[in-house]
Amino acid sequence: MHRLDRPVWASLTTHHAGVSEGNALARRFLPDVNLFAASRDESPDALAALAELVKPGETVFVAEVSEIRIPPGLTEVRAARGIQMVATRSLSGEPRDARIRALTEADAPEMLALAKLTEPGPFLPRTHTMGAFLGVRIDGRLAAMAGERMRFPGYTEVSGVCTHPDFRGRGLARALSTAVVAAIEARGDRAFLHAWKANRSAIGLYETLGFELRTEVNISVLTRTG
Repeated sequence: MHRLDRPVWASLTTHHAGVSEGNALARRFLPDVNLFAASRDESPDALAALAELVKPGETVFVAEVSEIRIPPGLTEVRAARGIQMVATRSLSGEPRDARIRALTEADAPEMLALAKLTEPGPFLPRTHTMGAFLGVRIDGRLAAMAGERMRFPGYTEVSGVCTHPDFRGRGLARALSTAVVAAIEARGDRAFLHAWKANRSAIGLYETLGFELRTEVNISVLTRTG
């Protein structure tokens, strides 16, 4: 099985081990970093370990290529299909928008507000610490951003791509995605990303940047009710 088939587990056990909790059977991101969790495999012991990481009232996201097995004790509150795309051409020579700047801890409140408004995916108070994020400000406002999420040897995920409704239609998502991919490429990793299967506008954008479909992905939202 390729690590891209279980990207959450691959990330939690390598680059992001320091912002996760759990053991060799199951891990999850710290509750203020992200909502994703994963088991090592589908064995009863691993699924039980995953369930133990979810406290009553909490919600976690599971994303992987194979069919998701619901751990005993947890309930699936949402199931959806996504796609996984991988970069197939270099973007290192693409011109960079001069307005693009690295986002820092000082930008965190605005990043969270923008993500809550546009919903690019689970984004919590410390999601921005998972990787480098870039943004564009217009008239002092954070107009758009893009950054990194899952990361493991050889691969980094492009994520958090979003534009404030007041600034859409200006090519900001494309410019920021290009810059993020170029930075990933520069350190020797290959960029990949996930999108909802029905989000044709996002998929179309990524296709113009040279991303190609690798596979479909199952996404499950799980909770413990008691």
